[in-house]
Amino acid sequence: MPTSPDQPIIRVRDLVKKFDGRAVLDGVSFDVNRGETMVIMGGSGSGKSTMLRCMIGSLVIDEGTVELFGEDICSFTDEEQMNALRKRFGILFQSGALFNSMSVGENVALPLQEHTDLDPDIIATMVKIKLELVGLREHADKFPAQISGGMKKRAGLARALALDPQILFYDEPSAGLDPVTSAEIDQLMVDLTKKLGVTSVVVTHEMDSAFTIADRMAMFDKGRMMAVEAREWYEGLRDTPEAESAQLSYDHRLIRQFLRGDAKGPLTERKAASNYEEDLLGSAEPFENTPSVVSTRVSSLSGPIIDDEDDESNEGT
Repeated sequence: MPTSPDQPIIRVRDLVKKFDGRAVLDGVSFDVNRGETMVIMGGSGSGKSTMLRCMIGSLVIDEGTVELFGEDICSFTDEEQMNALRKRFGILFQSGALFNSMSVGENVALPLQEHTDLDPDIIATMVKIKLELVGLREHADKFPAQISGGMKKRAGLARALALDPQILFYDEPSAGLDPVTSAEIDQLMVDLTKKLGVTSVVVTHEMDSAFTIADRMAMFDKGRMMAVEAREWYEGLRDTPEAESAQLSYDHRLIRQFLRGDAKGPLTERKAASNYEEDLLGSAEPFENTPSVVSTRVSSLSGPIIDDEDDESNEGT
């Protein structure tokens, strides 16, 4: 059922996701309001990318709920239900994820060709409109190998916009870009949010980018949601003088260190407190000296490789 304007467009409650029995996300809860830009941040391995994959339905969660547009995606019984919902949001992948054998224009046209019955002439017009939004209309005939990294990001964004989504998910949109290009991508995201009124969820650890684009920010650490607050709250925490920082709670000092990129603080103290010496000097299982692959040249010289089971099954034949 559709959400009303005053209801969150995304609602996450008590979400748990485990890999090999280890909780990568542990009881995460937060809302994303319609029309806002929510930045999800945290260090490497904090769970932020896993959170994004749970929100777009590419991972099955172990506990809790994820609601998009008022629908609990955890209750879907088949992939067709999820695919229908995916048409209502777009995703900008970290690398752009363009098809190398297709031109920029063909990449943007693909969702329209696959999911609509529009006339080809109308699709061609819509492709030009989407590319104009990201400043790439004159590059429609170029292939991904012929454009820069920043242009690939913008082309991926144009494709994400093809079906006029209500939500845009961004996975590390500034990763691998120089500072100027990164700033251009940030400004493009802000402009699109204002022009199109879309809701944006941005996963990043680039703090300059985060403070430029965010309305609210969510901080992850080791699968735990530490704080979900307005950008201004995080700015105040970041700018807390060193003399006053000692009075902050452990969590707030950890967040402050991450925001500032300080070399000393709870994050580095935690790493230093790891049991490295004990691990180094303690007993350990030796690595097996076995090759990961068998040389095709050796196998061709020595004849075909036959498993024991196959050998036994061929006895007497």
